[in-house]
Amino acid sequence: MSIETILRSGKGLVSGLTERFNALSPERRPPHQGRALSVDALRGFDMSWITGVGVVFLRLNDAVQSPLTSAIATQLDHVPWAGFHFYDLIHPLFLFVVGVAMPLSFQRRLASFSKANLWKHILKRVAILWLLGMVIQGHLLSYKFKEIAFYSNTLQTIAVGYLIASVLILYMNVSGQLFATLGLVAVYGALLAWVPVPGIGRPVLEPYHNIALSLDYLILGSHQDGTYWAWILCSLSFGAMVMAGVFASYILQSAIPGLRKAGVLLVTGVALSSAGLVVNIFQPIIKHIYTSSYVLFSMGLCFMLMASFYLIIDYWKFTRWTKFFIVIGSNSILAYALGELYSFEGVATIFLGGLAVQLGKWYPLVLSIGTYAVFWLILWHLYRQKIFVKI
Repeated sequence: MSIETILRSGKGLVSGLTERFNALSPERRPPHQGRALSVDALRGFDMSWITGVGVVFLRLNDAVQSPLTSAIATQLDHVPWAGFHFYDLIHPLFLFVVGVAMPLSFQRRLASFSKANLWKHILKRVAILWLLGMVIQGHLLSYKFKEIAFYSNTLQTIAVGYLIASVLILYMNVSGQLFATLGLVAVYGALLAWVPVPGIGRPVLEPYHNIALSLDYLILGSHQDGTYWAWILCSLSFGAMVMAGVFASYILQSAIPGLRKAGVLLVTGVALSSAGLVVNIFQPIIKHIYTSSYVLFSMGLCFMLMASFYLIIDYWKFTRWTKFFIVIGSNSILAYALGELYSFEGVATIFLGGLAVQLGKWYPLVLSIGTYAVFWLILWHLYRQKIFVKI
């Protein structure tokens, strides 16, 4: 196949994608349809794993030690470097759901406020998320400048991804947003593949030797967090991940019939994950530095999860099981901060500590369930009282 044929095929594919996404642009969408319940449930599903449900399954494996529980426990930890476990999806899914909520949020605010006022809200949110991230993981409250890590937390990746997506949403049409998102993924992948690593003299993707981490060392210096997670250059990928959620939102808010929406989300997810697996041949799936293959693969899984939640909850109206997740998802930032800053195990121990002798090896499992129950009941009380912490 000649280069000219490949270019013509690529141009046709991009033109087709542009035409389809332009059909989902705000001016061609129906009037505001309200927020899909599936989005809140998916957000809560994601948050549940990092706020304690994962610990419950780990304690279950400690007690049972069966092949099944062992396999589940393996999936509830990050891979050491290259590869993918279920737990490696939690962070990109968080970014994805942030993107899903953005178009409706912006649409509501722009109906009442100017773009300048919206930017005040955006920058305020970015600043709060950034500072809260420094509190949670950046040692800000140590009040020791030498110990502070300026960029080291999930909330800061949300802040950066949200900021990038805000620029694209507010200043580009949908086809422009699509090209920009693909550009973010492609540029970052090219930088990892082609830029030599200082001290090595060639491009490499090793835990402590890659261009993304080298940039962190260069800019953050002693305020780099000491791990082999990269942040600054990965911001390109964080922005792309949030934008994936934005495109999912366009699909959800479009005039496409309900069952077809689920189909479009599913097919998009399969295509993206397949693309990620193809890119993986040349650039491994590595969460620690958010490689382009990892981003594409994760985007696809997020779209597939969104399709499943939408189909079950919003289309088939099977909603009874969602309350557990919606309670968590309705206060997601608060839930994350509480889970990171405070342990409710002491409260659970007051009620369950006397069972330690009787339960033996099962006690850690029961205690982890009790701990999460305390955490969830606090969120449930806030939900009942309609108290939602918004940033």
